[in-house]
Amino acid sequence: MEHPERRADETRDEPVDAPRGEELDRPRGEERDWTDGHVERWRPVRPQLDPDIEGAVTRMTKLLRHLGRVREQGLADYGLQKHEFDTLHVLAGRGGRAVPSDLRDDLGLAPASVTGRLEALERRGFIVRTPSTEDRRRVDVELTEAGRAAWGEALDVVGREERRLLGVLAPDERRRLSDLLRRVLLASEAPGAGGTRAGRPSAHS
Repeated sequence: MEHPERRADETRDEPVDAPRGEELDRPRGEERDWTDGHVERWRPVRPQLDPDIEGAVTRMTKLLRHLGRVREQGLADYGLQKHEFDTLHVLAGRGGRAVPSDLRDDLGLAPASVTGRLEALERRGFIVRTPSTEDRRRVDVELTEAGRAAWGEALDVVGREERRLLGVLAPDERRRLSDLLRRVLLASEAPGAGGTRAGRPSAHS
């Protein structure tokens, strides 16, 4: 279940299953984080709470929110709106050149919305639109050097923070973490996955 927004000093709505009074297993000398306290507060309320599931989900959620705030600040620092960055990002992901219909599909937007974004980016000098050499009825959208620089600088803000956070892990630990998250994500992408209320108890259900 998606976690509602909360401040760092607030609790999640509810916890996941484990025997009441059982101590959280943590390597000796390991520092406590906010989530440790969150799980401990909820376990007496939800005795069936699984502290490992609750802890993992809560930490993933908080990390994503943290990176989202870093990204927002990075965009503001470089004078970009989120929708501008998203459009530059998908264009860069297509090699810096695409047709509007490709961008529309990537962004999940209506044609008129994509046209409005491209017009605004062209006024800022971040893209150019030129008649296609293959089909004169079509236009090609191309990322300019200014657009590539603005996109890259904003992207690097998040990249630096990602490297700082995951830098506390050794290379083999990062690889293992990535492999474990792949398995979790594959479960979420499986046919029929998600949305049922028959799953594990959590601090949110």
